[in-house]
Amino acid sequence: MTESREDAAIAAYFNLIRSKGGDERSISLRLPLLNQLLPLLAHCECIGSEYRDKLEQLMEQQPPEHWPPYLVIAREFYPFWMGDFKAISMLSSEIGFDLHPVAWMPPPITLPVIWQSIDQEKFSTAESWAIKSYSMALKTEDAALDLVEVRLKLAKILVVRLRGAPITQKNAYRLVVDATLPLFELKKTRQLFLVVVREFYHFWSGNPDAKDHVLKVSKVSIL
Repeated sequence: MTESREDAAIAAYFNLIRSKGGDERSISLRLPLLNQLLPLLAHCECIGSEYRDKLEQLMEQQPPEHWPPYLVIAREFYPFWMGDFKAISMLSSEIGFDLHPVAWMPPPITLPVIWQSIDQEKFSTAESWAIKSYSMALKTEDAALDLVEVRLKLAKILVVRLRGAPITQKNAYRLVVDATLPLFELKKTRQLFLVVVREFYHFWSGNPDAKDHVLKVSKVSIL
């Protein structure tokens, strides 16, 4: 009997997890997503856009608390499904591979509540520096006032959500993004948030060339 692409991918993925010291709990944590995702992928052409589209369709049906762990797993599994041996090799050699990837999440909140209150929020010096630098970069690009206001509001929401993230938490920024994505029920708004996430990261991380990354992309995947 011929082994399917999905069977081969999941076998290789689980072999990696076991080689990193993973036990059956590590495997079982990943099965709920994979059991839903694999049937959607079974008849898809093996291209990244198909994987991303099917993943987004699936995630839109998930409760908010599932988004961070499921997206971590989807990113891990992606190179196996794609047969990207270079990416698999890099993942295999990664010392910090997380067998239980999500140990912390920001507290739950609703978008209407944080959207209404964010302009009254007080920010620390470091937080204000990143926000103001992002604002100046947008204005330097002659961005329309309403565009600047919406982007800054989304950046502020991200900053507030980042508070309390443990310094030792690997990929804390991305984890907070993943936990915030399900707040945006409209795909168009979620996509704008992802664009802001990519732009603002350079200011939040202190990249001296941050301004060069503003208004350069219009679409970003949740993957």
